[in-house]
Amino acid sequence: VFDGRSLLEVRRTGLADLGIARTFQNLALFEHMDVMDNVVLGRQRLMRSGVLTGAVWWGRARREEAEARRACGPLIDLLGLGDFLNRPIRDLPYGIKKRIELARALAVEPRLLLLDEPAAGMNDEETDELAGWILTAKQELGLTVVMIEHDMGMVTRLGDRALVLDFGTVVTIESPRAAIADPRVISAYLGDETEETDDPTATGTVALGISRDQDRKAKHA
Repeated sequence: VFDGRSLLEVRRTGLADLGIARTFQNLALFEHMDVMDNVVLGRQRLMRSGVLTGAVWWGRARREEAEARRACGPLIDLLGLGDFLNRPIRDLPYGIKKRIELARALAVEPRLLLLDEPAAGMNDEETDELAGWILTAKQELGLTVVMIEHDMGMVTRLGDRALVLDFGTVVTIESPRAAIADPRVISAYLGDETEETDDPTATGTVALGISRDQDRKAKHA
């Protein structure tokens, strides 16, 4: 439920119109395009040009494109991407690509931002840097952030609450610092020396961190 409405009744294409944006565990950027073009794609829901007006490069389509680029300028600055603006995505480091994906999601102008394992594939330094950018965006834009993440350091830094799951079972819902001190969480993460499993697909515990701007009324369940 978001803002009093069941999301089961909403098509995936309509989630952005409700003010929900997301990033992906595996990067979904257009490698041949430059940084600005990728970020501008996040404005697509706000652009009203049709096939005919979009095929002819003047009038409404041109005005909307120019406005979208102007609107993305502050996001580029907010996330420190100005030095990479016109470079193809394929030439950039992985950590920068993560930041670009975040900027594209923010271009949707969401109230609720969903992050699917943002630290996946990153080293400690890159993770710490990305956490700083996410925190900056949350504070500057007044977002509610729901993050699925295995890196408890990132959850602790960004989250106001942590919901810890162990193979689909809720272990606890509390502050991140309280969660990582919970014996049940420690056992789920580190395991019990006497425990054995024959399940080769076992992948462990995941924490869902919720970071909420105090001025927002966004609801989620």
